[in-house]
Amino acid sequence: MVHLTVPTTTDPSTVTSPEPARDAGAEQPSASTRAGFVVSKAVGNAVVRNRVRRRLRALVRERLAALPVGSTLVVRALPAAAEASYPRLAADLDAAIAVARSPRERRPR
Repeated sequence: MVHLTVPTTTDPSTVTSPEPARDAGAEQPSASTRAGFVVSKAVGNAVVRNRVRRRLRALVRERLAALPVGSTLVVRALPAAAEASYPRLAADLDAAIAVARSPRERRPR
């Protein structure tokens, strides 16, 4: 019900920002953990999509501190998330985060 991309650490010097450039001597904000949500129209109408987004945002907020600093977490809601209960969404999110944090095996070329 929830598709998750692997959290990645970003180099603050390569991150583009919608903010205007500042002086080189100005203090840069520290890299923080971020989360984004993708809830397409396939999930349901606007009311359903917003409810799913609010639920996922609340669940991620509780888990954001446990992720590595500088990580970017993207949560994509699948259509089944519209009918999923809050505990089911939480379990799916926990499972997806656990898979994303586990080391990946290298594939032979």
